[in-house]
Amino acid sequence: MDDLLAIGAAALRKAALNESAKEYILKDRTLFPILKRAADRYIAGETLAEAVEKVAVQNRNGYKCSLEFMGESTKTEAEAVEATNEFLRICQTIRSLGLNSTVSLDLSHIGLAISNDLGLHHLDMICKEAAQSGTEVIVSAEGTERTDAILETYQRIAKKRDNISITLQAYLHRTKDDFQHIIKNKGRVRIVKGAFETEKGLSVPRGSQLNDAYLGFVDQLLSGKHPCSIATHDAFIQQEAKKLVDHYQPQAGLYEFESLYGIQNERLAQLKAEGYATKLYFVYGKEWYLYVCNRIAEFPLNVFLALQDVIV
Repeated sequence: MDDLLAIGAAALRKAALNESAKEYILKDRTLFPILKRAADRYIAGETLAEAVEKVAVQNRNGYKCSLEFMGESTKTEAEAVEATNEFLRICQTIRSLGLNSTVSLDLSHIGLAISNDLGLHHLDMICKEAAQSGTEVIVSAEGTERTDAILETYQRIAKKRDNISITLQAYLHRTKDDFQHIIKNKGRVRIVKGAFETEKGLSVPRGSQLNDAYLGFVDQLLSGKHPCSIATHDAFIQQEAKKLVDHYQPQAGLYEFESLYGIQNERLAQLKAEGYATKLYFVYGKEWYLYVCNRIAEFPLNVFLALQDVIV
């Protein structure tokens, strides 16, 4: 069974990176609404207004939140500008409504896939707008072919802006070295396991070795009093990370347990009930293909939930 699940997860991650399949599904008038029913389990809606309603509700429930306008790999400067403008609207909405929310984004969505300088310029605009309300901007991880460019962009913007944070993927062998450079900056480090398909030899498979690596990064961040996000749905890691939090007793704001909306949120609710800092990550928009494939790949049996959502 474990072997079959691993094969299924690998296939879903490869499907997620298939640009032709994504474009076909998102443009097909028959497939789009059918598969959108499965996506609705994981996304906050297609518009900022829909997402904001959910964020406001969860703020009242005691959760900090994060908002992301879904998308990646924009091919033209006009598309990158359009995406950047949407992120600026997110920052303005957070400020005007007084939401307890950060902003998350893929750099390739705002121009990095076109040029490093364009991605840097647009990220700087977003950070500047977000800073008006003290809002944190978190750069997400992408495929390994972009890791160098993402980390370079982060290092450049971190010298200028205090409200910028970065995501590191624990499963990459290179992260051990990248981590030492990243923590020289003040920004929050968001630790994830890693969801993208990689070439052989670049990453650690799911299992005890990866769990140890993940918890090792969390330990270093908490012991060094460095802001961190513990972004995982893994019950074992959550429980072990709780022990680290209890041991180091970090000040308010220095850590948070983060979960994606729609995925095992009952565990996050339990952490909140126990008094731990918690955060719900919301995404919205129409570019949900890659996101949903990766979410199902994390636990391939979720494909049955997807089928149920499509049929019912």
